[in-house]
Amino acid sequence: MKTLIIIPTYNEKDNLRPLIGEIFRYAPATDVLIVDDHSPDGTGELAEELAREDARLHVLHRPGKLGLGTAYITGFKYALEHGYDAAFEMDADFSHDPRYLPDFLRLIEEADLVIGSRYIKGGATPNWPFLRRLISGGGNIFARTLLGLPVRDCTAGYRCYRREVLESIDLDSIRSRGYAFQVELVYRVWRQGFRIVETPIVFVDRRVGQSKMSKAIVFEGFLFVLRTRLGRKPQLPPPVRREAVLVGEISEKEEHERVPETSR
Repeated sequence: MKTLIIIPTYNEKDNLRPLIGEIFRYAPATDVLIVDDHSPDGTGELAEELAREDARLHVLHRPGKLGLGTAYITGFKYALEHGYDAAFEMDADFSHDPRYLPDFLRLIEEADLVIGSRYIKGGATPNWPFLRRLISGGGNIFARTLLGLPVRDCTAGYRCYRREVLESIDLDSIRSRGYAFQVELVYRVWRQGFRIVETPIVFVDRRVGQSKMSKAIVFEGFLFVLRTRLGRKPQLPPPVRREAVLVGEISEKEEHERVPETSR
C-alpha cells in the first residue's frame, strides 16, 4: 500500500529533522508531505533541505498561516493526485509518536479510517493539566452524545484514511478548523458507512515550541457539534455500501475475529 504522511508545519524547525528521522525509522516505506505555512523560523527552508537529501520527503509551501484544516485538505488532494492508497494526519511536535505507525499501517489494510485514540484501553494523556483533560474529555463526550458517533476519540488528530474515503468526501465543502475539523471528518466518514477502527496511543505534549491550541478552536468545535445536532448538517452524498463501523468498544468476539492483535 502506497502511503503518505501529511504534516502541517508552522514554526517547527527544531522538531522537523528528528521527527522525519523517527518516521522513516518506523515506517521506511512511507512518503512524507510537509505543508508549511510560511514559517518565519525557517521550517520551510529546512524541509526543502531535507527533501533534497531524501526522495521520500515532499514539501508544499503556502503563503501564510491558513489553518490546520486547510493544510490537511491540501495534503489530501496531493495524495489523491499522486496515487497514494492511504493518507495520514500527523502533528509535527512529537505529540503523535511515530512508534505507532506500524500499528496504523497494519490496521488500514482492512479498515477505512484508523484513529489514534487517547480514550480507549491503552490510550493516555499522561502530562496534561486537569483543565485540558476536562476540555478534551468533555468535548468528546459532548460530540459523541449529540452526534451519536460510535467513536471514543472524535477530536484525535493522529489518523489514517484510505483513498476511497477521501474520494467520497467533497473536500472543498469542509470549512471547519481545529477540533471541529476532526469531528466533521469522522462524522462524514461514519455517515458514509465506512469502517472505523481506533487504536490506542499515549499522547504527550509537544517537546519543543508553543501549543497552537486556542479558545477559538475549542469554541468552533462546540458550535459545529451544536449546529449539526440542530439540523444544519453538512451536505453528504448517499451512503456507500460498507460493513458496520468498527470502534474500540466492539465485542470481544468481534475484536478477535476482525481486528489484528496489535490493536488490542
